[in-house]
Amino acid sequence: VQLQASGGGLVQSGGSLRLSCAAPGITLADYAIGWFHQAPGKEREAVACFSKGNGAKYVADRLRGRFAISRDSSKNTLYLQMNNLGPEDTAVYYCAADKDFCYLGMDYWGKGTQVTVSS
Repeated sequence: VQLQASGGGLVQSGGSLRLSCAAPGITLADYAIGWFHQAPGKEREAVACFSKGNGAKYVADRLRGRFAISRDSSKNTLYLQMNNLGPEDTAVYYCAADKDFCYLGMDYWGKGTQVTVSS
């Protein structure tokens, strides 16, 4: 499983970004698939995820209302819409997939994309 995240960059506080994760060759619904981030000096955290099969969405409590996860199965692409960004959102963002569950030990990880939010 290959995952390629893109869409990161430098944005001012209050701005928005949409991250994309291309997942060629797989059926998205066959995997738990989602986004994680790791800020400098901190542990990796779950951001948002689709459960395998029924596609139930999980979004971290503190991000709900600003971040939204979506997917386009016809394009084999996962998205993360991030609004009203603040410096605390600065991190490397990773997409990851797992054969079973959304959790920090996902089976497959893409290279991250850096998001930097200036104050």
